[in-house]
Amino acid sequence: MTSLHTTRVRRRRLGVAAAAAGLIATLFTAGPAAATPDPGDKAATGSGVSVSQQAEARAAIKSGEIPGVDEIVHSDNITHVVNVPKDALKGTNTDLVFQGKYAFAGNYDGFRIFDISNPKSPRTVAQVLCPGSQNDISVSGDLLFLSTDSSRSDNSCASTTQPATEKSSWEGMKVFDISDKRNPEYVAAVETACGSHTHTIVPERRNVYVYVSSYSPNETFPDCQPPHDGISVIKVPRNAPEKSRIVNFPILFPDGGNPGAPDNPGVSKTTGCHDITVLPSKDLAAGACMGDGLLFSIEDPENPKIIDRVQDNVNFAFWHSATFNQGADKVVFTDELGGGGAATCNDEVGPNRGADGIYDIIGRGDHRKLVFRSYFKIDRPQAETEVCVAHNGSIIPVKGRDLMVQAWYQGGVSVWDFTNSSKPKEIAFFERGPVSTAAVTTAGPWSAYYYNGYIYSNDIAKGFDVLRLDDRRTDPAKKVRMHELNVQTQPDYFDR
Repeated sequence: MTSLHTTRVRRRRLGVAAAAAGLIATLFTAGPAAATPDPGDKAATGSGVSVSQQAEARAAIKSGEIPGVDEIVHSDNITHVVNVPKDALKGTNTDLVFQGKYAFAGNYDGFRIFDISNPKSPRTVAQVLCPGSQNDISVSGDLLFLSTDSSRSDNSCASTTQPATEKSSWEGMKVFDISDKRNPEYVAAVETACGSHTHTIVPERRNVYVYVSSYSPNETFPDCQPPHDGISVIKVPRNAPEKSRIVNFPILFPDGGNPGAPDNPGVSKTTGCHDITVLPSKDLAAGACMGDGLLFSIEDPENPKIIDRVQDNVNFAFWHSATFNQGADKVVFTDELGGGGAATCNDEVGPNRGADGIYDIIGRGDHRKLVFRSYFKIDRPQAETEVCVAHNGSIIPVKGRDLMVQAWYQGGVSVWDFTNSSKPKEIAFFERGPVSTAAVTTAGPWSAYYYNGYIYSNDIAKGFDVLRLDDRRTDPAKKVRMHELNVQTQPDYFDR
């Protein structure tokens, strides 16, 4: 059996006395405001912690309970192959997608294209400056899609920030032609209500449908008015992307969705979706929608239809993302407790809050139900200065097993097994020590995905990481080769 622990990392208990009266107490009493997800236009700046918490973090490093500042630790079955630091794009690194020998990395300032034909030595092919949070990214054929969820002066890549209260401000989807990877060409833009926080593509032969997730309307925002209880559906003709247009805005929450506080304290009110994952081979989608989790049919991609809806008003603060298993009989939902801005991987928060929720899909057709089985959370608590949150991950394709790699911000990268829905377990990890022992800082892997034999991670602050996983439980995945991978558009890995 492969050892999971290096000499400097062990299970530990941090901040028992100090944190309960400080940051974590605030987290639990603040309600939905504490679960406003993801950084804004710029990376979050460090906020101070108490003198006792600083001392506690330094003592934990000295004793070997946690890694030192920026120190890399990992399980024995993980190898850190290489790190490629940020270059021209200095903003927050975000999501990753893949096509052939290329990886495309989102960044709040634009996107970067890597040639990963040699994973040990990725080469930068292009860096495109096009600011606008959070630049969530997808590719399909010769098209690249980029989300803008910050109010801009116009839809150009030279735009500047502008208040959402001004009618002329712009947010939405941008489309690039990437037939020449060295010279991507901006070809289309579609404005969408409340912008585009994330998006998910449903590719077809002639068209690409784009599901746009956005939320948090405000009566003072002309282009983001309440109620905002659905998603925008954009149709993009492959041969004429300049004709891209919104074709539907399906209402997903006719009853308004989860009301949040005061009915459900600590839970975000549902005012749209944060992220959607589709499984085109099964005509299924799973929506992570603030206070609600959804299962719906995309048999007609222009008109998605809700099959089931669940809530967890005890332990989930903000439904962030979703992942199907290969058999399409399970969904993993993540909870972004603290909104990517708080230390939540510690004993005060515990194992059930800020965790993944594992749901079995029971039944057939329109009668299918999501049935909760268990929570999974990394059991390597972090220092009170380390922002840690359940974030983006992907399936590791191994027949007969449900395996996943997942990013946890400063909690690092976790590989875990949920073949038994009720007893998930971590089987590998990679992480860096705290960025600082004096301030809470947003850093660490935003996304960690398995692609053609390697794990690729986009670290918010440190850049692009390549990891190799060598373990008898995951090694069969090395034989599965993909030409294109958008993780939120899950493929059928074995029907090829």
